[in-house]
Amino acid sequence: DVLDPERLIQCPYNKHHRIRACRFPYHLVKCRKSYPEVAKELATCPFNARHLVPQADLSDHITKCNDKGFIEQDIVNQLSGFQKEQMNAVSTWQAPPCDEDWET
Repeated sequence: DVLDPERLIQCPYNKHHRIRACRFPYHLVKCRKSYPEVAKELATCPFNARHLVPQADLSDHITKCNDKGFIEQDIVNQLSGFQKEQMNAVSTWQAPPCDEDWET
């Protein structure tokens, strides 16, 4: 199950490391420092920072990344929400009462 926090994920820096999903972000930070040469060869997916792929494979990964759909849907939702706000925005501003009489 993709959402199971106890599932094991293979570390991109050391293939012998298998980390629980709930600890994976912390492990990535630690392992990046331990394997700087490997880190130079990997690129981070723009849709999910947990996806580290070889730089040469990044464009292919971006086209196939499952998380891209979530980002795209979020953008669509934000845009439609903004458009609804624009359509529903009715000015409730009223001029304050004026005590001055310019005629006198």
